[in-house]
Amino acid sequence: MRDTFEKFSPLTVGFHWIIAVGMIAMLGFGLYIEDLPRGPDKFSLLDLHKSFGIIIFVLATARILWRIKNKFPQPLSEMPNWQEFSAKFTHWFLIIATVIMPISGVMMSAGGGHAISFFGLEVIAAGDKNETFANIGHTIHGLGSKVLIFFILLHSLGAIKHQFMDKDGTLSRMVGRRVKPDSKTS
Repeated sequence: MRDTFEKFSPLTVGFHWIIAVGMIAMLGFGLYIEDLPRGPDKFSLLDLHKSFGIIIFVLATARILWRIKNKFPQPLSEMPNWQEFSAKFTHWFLIIATVIMPISGVMMSAGGGHAISFFGLEVIAAGDKNETFANIGHTIHGLGSKVLIFFILLHSLGAIKHQFMDKDGTLSRMVGRRVKPDSKTS
């Protein structure tokens, strides 16, 4: 089933919400891990963080391919040009971030000479340290998480605005319900 103007497919809805919840949970989890003292507990949680990061990377890549095949959705209501630009920029940032955050995490770990494992199964062997590679990954991952939080909040506020001020049914469509074009739904 493909997306239509009035209704998103279950695959589109599923990708959106699984990745959204996953990214938000990973941000919180990562911030929690960051404050822990170095030791076995922290390293064990980092392994979990990496494993879930791999899942998000795979799902985000599949979502991007689905979105390219299925086209990007059109807004349900008219917006001033600055809002339309802001919405498109925010969507693109979030889509790119869902791939860049896991990649930067891999750069950070691999550059630090650490293996990358998926729930105990090594997928990238430990190699030589590369401080430049690790530092680039660390900068992208650290700064990216803070910027990502901002854009998630901006995206959420935009969705709330569409639902309650514009009353255009954007959130209804985002949970898989059909909306009528040019009608105001609440």
